[in-house]
Amino acid sequence: MREVKQPGPPNPERIQWVEARGRGFAFTLEAGIPLLEAARRAFASQGFAGGTLNIRGGALGPFAYVMPALAKTGENAAFYSDVFRPKGQVWFKHATMTFGERDGAPFFHCHGMWLEAHGRVNGGHILPEETIVAEPFEVEAFGIDGAVFKAEPDPETNFKLFGPVPSEARGVDAITRAFALRLRPNQDFAGSLETFCRAHGITAARIRGGVGSTIGARFADGRAVEPFATELTVTSGHVLPAADGALEAQLDIALVDFTGGLAEGRLARGDNPILMTMELVVEALG
Repeated sequence: MREVKQPGPPNPERIQWVEARGRGFAFTLEAGIPLLEAARRAFASQGFAGGTLNIRGGALGPFAYVMPALAKTGENAAFYSDVFRPKGQVWFKHATMTFGERDGAPFFHCHGMWLEAHGRVNGGHILPEETIVAEPFEVEAFGIDGAVFKAEPDPETNFKLFGPVPSEARGVDAITRAFALRLRPNQDFAGSLETFCRAHGITAARIRGGVGSTIGARFADGRAVEPFATELTVTSGHVLPAADGALEAQLDIALVDFTGGLAEGRLARGDNPILMTMELVVEALG
């Protein structure tokens, strides 16, 4: 399996996780305010401090983003491009967001794919501080109680990354068993989820959110993305029983690589290692 050497020593805990309770809900984001504040209001409306968003459609503008890029120094295995600010509005095709906290304040990590005003489809990492909701649009949210995603220094990658940490339960009406996860580098995406679910007695699960990066990509239909640095969003994800009784992770994704190439499809199992991180919530269905 492909591997990228990170600047720091690997953390022996390859999956950072916290068990919590969760609940899905729909919410209409308010126009004219920053996407960060709109997301905060969504979770606060249900009593949650954070969770994930899955987005299909919606207009934003002004809008700012970065793409994956090669590292300019040896301090990171890959880095970010300069900031892009396309003119006019953009329209989401799909995006996923992890909503939590950084430096004691609300923050999000969001990757997506969108259509720009001049007709170009693009993708990347959306900047919370510079992106405004242009028109009201509905999102699918999943709030978690008893855990929060918190941005903390990660010595392995030398980035400040979201990871789940325990938090005091708020007593919100959250009835579903859920696990907040961060997958660390150089382990297969699907295989890690399958192993985690088996270890925790989960026989079926839905993936909520899903923001991160893989080392290129290999798709179930045989296509491949060779450039190693990507920004990835999970468009649909499940872990389900296979015919042989094992568990099978079915992960549909969209990504942009550091050359600007775009790709969408179902990932092959066993051949898609994490580059920097992958944040998500596993909602146990069985």
